[in-house]
Amino acid sequence: MGSSDPELLSTHENCIEYGTNLKILASNDQVKELQTILRDRNTSRSDFKFYADRLIRLVIEESLNQLPFTDCKVITPTGATYNGLKYQSGNCGVSIVRSGEAMEQGLRDCCRSIRIGKILVESDADTHEAKVVYARFPENIAQRQVLLMYPIMSTGNTVAQAVNVLKEHGVKEDCIILSNLFCTPLAVKTVMDSFPKMKILTSELHPVAPNHFGQKYFGTD
Repeated sequence: MGSSDPELLSTHENCIEYGTNLKILASNDQVKELQTILRDRNTSRSDFKFYADRLIRLVIEESLNQLPFTDCKVITPTGATYNGLKYQSGNCGVSIVRSGEAMEQGLRDCCRSIRIGKILVESDADTHEAKVVYARFPENIAQRQVLLMYPIMSTGNTVAQAVNVLKEHGVKEDCIILSNLFCTPLAVKTVMDSFPKMKILTSELHPVAPNHFGQKYFGTD
């Protein structure tokens, strides 16, 4: 199974409160600077996208570390045998449109040939309830490990609907890893109460999420 360097993940008290399936990227000066730039209303769009991509890469790298690995042996150029690791087959990504698409390139930069699906969740104009209006997944998704990508989670309702659709397509709850940049305690509780077996990996747990992320990233603000 996949394992993580303890220095890369936080032992924040909130991780304990919400269980071992909530994982927070360890805070250091570099991560805090990236978070600060993304929250600053005076950050230009070009800087915002540049530093968002940096934080996305850090989160994606650690999300990949949560996937299962298997032992393998390779022969080096000198003819020696090296005992190593490789991903178990069947990983894929699914982005929640539109802000989740910002994380797709970061995943492709790490996994060149990985397949990526999409889910579109919209709020009902009358009830304001989140509902799925479009979903397209890689083949045999029920047999895959899924990295669900959604950078900002304020309430957890959108992610909950997306996970419901994945489960309807046969994906096991414990095969879903949410890759996230910023989330609120309310959102974590909403998702973890409904799906206790899935994992959430985020860079920050904070009462106020930067909900301007998608508009700023794609230049539609």
